[in-house]
Amino acid sequence: MYLHRIHLNPRCKEVRRDLADYYQLHSTLCRAFSDTDTKCPPGKFLWRHEPELDSNGLPQVLIQSGSTPDWSRIVIADWLHAIDPAVDLKSRLNLVELSSGQRFRFRLRANPSVTRQGKRFGLLQTPNQEAWLARKGVQHGFALQELASFSLNDLDVPRLDVRISQDQMLRCKQHAGNRIHVFSVLFDGVLTVTEPDIFVQSIENGIGHAKALGLGLLSVAPV
Repeated sequence: MYLHRIHLNPRCKEVRRDLADYYQLHSTLCRAFSDTDTKCPPGKFLWRHEPELDSNGLPQVLIQSGSTPDWSRIVIADWLHAIDPAVDLKSRLNLVELSSGQRFRFRLRANPSVTRQGKRFGLLQTPNQEAWLARKGVQHGFALQELASFSLNDLDVPRLDVRISQDQMLRCKQHAGNRIHVFSVLFDGVLTVTEPDIFVQSIENGIGHAKALGLGLLSVAPV
């Protein structure tokens, strides 16, 4: 399981196109993981467009995969500006010896949502987004710290000690012309591992829906 960081050239028109439409960006990234004219298998990699620019003011994209990408297959001139050395996550995070109670800083861009009558609806209110993340934590082997409450009202809903930002609707267009609208938010905070084996699977497989659109990658670093 390897983590790659690439830096894009914003002067390239294809980069500007891809950053404006994550479906197109996923399609471009797929070239590095599959042969020409071969459909990229679902779940081949996870990725996220980082909100921060690098020290040179360039857009950054994280990609996590179990296989080595061949960046030369992205034959768009000047699309890639730089590629950082790959990081072996199992070694860096010592996942083999992971234990319950370990704490990690995390980042997750995800689609907090509920399904009603077969349709998925984004959760727009912060307490609902926090509740969604808490439920995912139970499912994926980690727990989140609650904020200290100074209220005397026992009916208050506990709030999580996480930062939620970049509420936005991702608007994408498939090659066939179909339009996709997916609500997303960025979660940052500290988590505690509760079930190590399940937690490792969550890092490998991601969390939530719309992974092809850059959602679901759970990035962690030791506290």
